[in-house]
Amino acid sequence: MAALPVYRWLLAPDGYATRRQLRAAGLRPGGQDVAAQLERPRRRRGPLVAYLYRIDLAKPVRPMTPGRRAALAKANRARRICPRCRTDAGYVIPSSLGTCVPCNSPSTTLRSA
Repeated sequence: MAALPVYRWLLAPDGYATRRQLRAAGLRPGGQDVAAQLERPRRRRGPLVAYLYRIDLAKPVRPMTPGRRAALAKANRARRICPRCRTDAGYVIPSSLGTCVPCNSPSTTLRSA
């Protein structure tokens, strides 16, 4: 296995792009392996690493079909349903909470003195 070429931050040659850059250009890696690596040094931790793909081997993004659009809408709708009270929260429920905010916050009971 050959080692990947490693480039420093902002010094990668033309013809390479990250996944996000490919997506912004309407492309996807299309099954190709990582072609290079980009490293951004940090002071007290290891470097930040970004994987680069060749733009000339990238393929266009697949078009959104009506079936895929419906499946995506159904999945997003399920992420808004609270598992405890079964209501639509109106926002995506954070996985850290697991339930909607009203169900997660302790009920406020007034104690008489």
